Order: sequence, then structure tokens, then C-alpha cells
Amino acid sequence: MTRGFYIGRFQPYHNGHHTVIEHIADEVDELVLGIGSADVSHTVRNPFTAGERIMMLTKAVREFEREHDLVTYVVPIEDIDRNAVWAGHVESMCPDFDVVYSNNPLVIRLFEEDEIEVRQSQMFDRERLEGTDIRESMIDDDPWRDRVPDPVVDVVEEINGIQRLRTIAQDDVVDRWEADEDKGP
Repeated sequence: MTRGFYIGRFQPYHNGHHTVIEHIADEVDELVLGIGSADVSHTVRNPFTAGERIMMLTKAVREFEREHDLVTYVVPIEDIDRNAVWAGHVESMCPDFDVVYSNNPLVIRLFEEDEIEVRQSQMFDRERLEGTDIRESMIDDDPWRDRVPDPVVDVVEEINGIQRLRTIAQDDVVDRWEADEDKGP
């Protein structure tokens, strides 16, 4: 039996992540999905909570569990700002795993220094499937639903995630400055 590990912030979980997991599912029997930056939410870069991202992933990967007889574990991983011990921190939070999947150069380096096999995966439609662009589309009311699995759309709608993202993206300092300027001297 082989157990893999794949980490991401999943802000939100999108079709690029989904395609990577589909390919990983052909190589492993079980997959640990690490939700990075689990302690951060309600910012433009990280609008969704760890619990909301757990819902996104759990619902979205059900098809792989059925089709590939894949067992998945979704584990929130809090940030620590000490790269030298980060891989050990991740390992302490997760079930044991045999191989890590990542394209992030730092993640690759840290796990390789910890003597864990790392496999890189192909990136899919990276120009369209990038979290920053998807979040910007949500804020700007541009199309985004076609870039995430349907269960993710359902979760974002359930939690009123678009409204949250638009609210936290507002710059009230500029609004106040403009209001003060309208008052005149």
C-alpha cells in the first residue's frame, strides 16, 4: 500500500488541484490532503477557513474515492515560520505517508532534506486555474464557477463566500479619505 501527501492552500480548491489529484489517485492507495495555512482566513489571499476548505476538498474528492477506490484524509496544517522544521511539523500532523506530491520548490527542498520522496506533477491550465485569478474573478463578478468543481461552488454559495471576499477586499481607508475630501476645509 502506498500513501501519498499533497498540500495546498486551496483558496479555493480548483480544477487544477482536482486534475492533479486525479493523476495522483492512479499512483497511490491513500492520499493525505494537507490544507496549508489552516490558521489563516478572512483575508483576500486566504478568504476561506480551514473548515470551509475541508468541506470543499471532502466533497470534491468523493468521485476519486469511488472511481479509484482511493482513501483520503484531509488534514489542516497551521503555518509555522521555521522552514528548518516545517517538514517534521507536517509529518507530526498527518498519518504517515510514503511520497509527497508538489511543484513548490521550497516544499520539494524541505521534504527532500527530510529524506522523503517527492514527485512533481504536471500543472494544468495554469493561466486560468490559479487561485489569485479565481478570487479576483469572484470579487469582480467575472465568471469563476467553471474553474472549480461543482461541490466547491456549492460550498462557496453555502457560506456566502463571494460576499465575504468582496467585503474584505474593500479598502475603507480610501473610502474614508474620499469622504473627508468631499467635506472640504
